[in-house]
Amino acid sequence: MTDQSQPFFDYGPDPANPGWHTWDLKDQTRFNAAVMGKLIVRREGGACRLRMFPERRHTNVQDMVHGAVTLSLVDIALFAALRTLSDNEPGRAVTLELSSHFIGAGKPDRPLDAVTELLRETGRLVFLRGQVVQDDHLVASYSAMVRKAASG
Repeated sequence: MTDQSQPFFDYGPDPANPGWHTWDLKDQTRFNAAVMGKLIVRREGGACRLRMFPERRHTNVQDMVHGAVTLSLVDIALFAALRTLSDNEPGRAVTLELSSHFIGAGKPDRPLDAVTELLRETGRLVFLRGQVVQDDHLVASYSAMVRKAASG
């Protein structure tokens, strides 16, 4: 069963991955599904882990995960963290600022995870930081500021 309180996302237990939830846009023609493919999410203590499953289409000519895919994963992870770590509706929130550092290359043969922490929340803003990892390999780090959706 999916969470019907989320108008834009199907967020519910993923039967193929126990302990994880789906993170799918209800409209499968939009970016997340059309470009990124299957995404799953779970809470780990005070952090949110968003996982993607890289494919050949996500690689560059060096057969590594393309940097644009890594940045896309980070941006999507911010909104998954809003839903997973707070009571915010992520569908109408917007990224105001995103700073990233590429540290290593992601490989297409293993899941790629963005692990995000919510640092502070004010009336309209959420401050987050995280890392993109593959197993014990650090791919990127990031910090961001998101403006929450207007209420009502």
